[in-house]
Amino acid sequence: MSGIYIHIPFCKQACHYCDFHFSTTLKKKKQLVDAICKEIVLRKEEHNEKIQTIYFGGGTPSLLTAEELQQIFTTIYANYTVSEDPEITLEANPDDLSEKKINELSKSPVNRLSIGVQSFYEEDLKLMNRAHNATEALESIKNAISRFDNVSVDLIYGIPGMTKDRWLKNLETVISLNVPHLSCYALTVEPKTALESFIKRGIVAPVEDEVAQEHYETLLSETEKYGYDNYEFSNFGKEGYYSQNNTAYWEGKSYLGIGPSAHSYNGDIRSWNVNNNTKYIKSIEMEELPLERETLSKKDKYNEYIMTRLRTKWGVSLQEVKNKFGETYRKYLLQQAQQHVKDQLLILEKDRIHLTKKGKFLGDGIASNLFLLNLEAIN
Repeated sequence: MSGIYIHIPFCKQACHYCDFHFSTTLKKKKQLVDAICKEIVLRKEEHNEKIQTIYFGGGTPSLLTAEELQQIFTTIYANYTVSEDPEITLEANPDDLSEKKINELSKSPVNRLSIGVQSFYEEDLKLMNRAHNATEALESIKNAISRFDNVSVDLIYGIPGMTKDRWLKNLETVISLNVPHLSCYALTVEPKTALESFIKRGIVAPVEDEVAQEHYETLLSETEKYGYDNYEFSNFGKEGYYSQNNTAYWEGKSYLGIGPSAHSYNGDIRSWNVNNNTKYIKSIEMEELPLERETLSKKDKYNEYIMTRLRTKWGVSLQEVKNKFGETYRKYLLQQAQQHVKDQLLILEKDRIHLTKKGKFLGDGIASNLFLLNLEAIN
C-alpha cells in the first residue's frame, strides 16, 4: 500500500474559491477525530501493504491540537505496518503556524509541512477570503523552515487583478526563502462557490485563461532558473524534495482515504466517503462504513493512466500501456497522439510520450483527446 490520506473537514472561514468539503464550526471536532480513528480500525483489513506516506489534508488540518494528532497517529501505528521512514505531511494555514504550534508539530511524527500561502499580497488574500494576512504568510514560512527541512508552499496564479509583475514577486519571495517545494495552481471558478457568484454579479472580474497561461509560463521559467524540477504540472521540487504522497497518486499506487469525503483506491476499486460530517460520524459510530464504491473497467483504468501520467515529467510509457492494457490500446494511443506531435504539443521519445513546454498548459485537453471513449475504436 502506498499511503493513508486523512481529511480534516474544518476551516476558520470559507475561501471564496473553494469547493472542498469542510465546516466552519468546530463543535464536532472531537467527535470527528474519534470517528476518524474508528474508521482507521474498521478498514485495517482492506490493506496489508506497508504504509509509506501519511497525508493530512482538508479543510485545515493545522486546526488539530497536538493531542488530537497524536490520537490519530497512535491509532494508525497500532493497526498498520508503517515504514521506518515515512513521509508524513500536514497541510497548514499561515495564521495557525505560530512558533508554539510549529514547535509542537516538530515534536510530532509530522516531517513535512504544506503551507497554504496562495499570495503575499493583501488584495489577493482579501479577494480569496483567506484567514491570514501577508505578514503572517511570510513569517509562517520563516518559522517553518527553521524547524522543518521539508516544507512546501502553495501559491495561486491567474487571480483577477494580479499582474505579471505581482505574480513574479510572489515567486521571488518564496524562492528567496529557500523553500524546497512549490505547488502552484491556476485559480479556477468552481460551481456554487462565492467566487462564481461574485463574478456573475460583476463584483469580481472574470478569470482569464490568457493571464493564467502567461503566469504559468513565468512560473516555468523562474523555477527552472532556480533549480526546481517541474515533475508534475503544478508541482516543482528541488532534488530529493518531490512529494512522495502525490507522486504515488500519479503512479497509480493504492491509498486509503479516511474521513468525510475522502477517496480511496486499490488498483481496481475506487471508493469515497459521504461528504457530510454528521452522517459520517453517526455511520462510523454504528460501525458502518459510509462509502460508495465503483469498480473500474479496463477502459476507465486506461483513461486514468493517461490523465495522471501525462501530467508528470515521466510521461506515458508505451510499453507499460501494452503490458497493462494490450497492443490495441498502444496502437490507439499512438494514433491519437500523432496530431499533437505534429502540433509540437507532444513529443515521442523512444518508449515515452511527453508534453512539450508548449503543450503543458493545454495538458488536460490533450489528455482528453487521448482517452478511449468507445471500445469500438480499438476493435
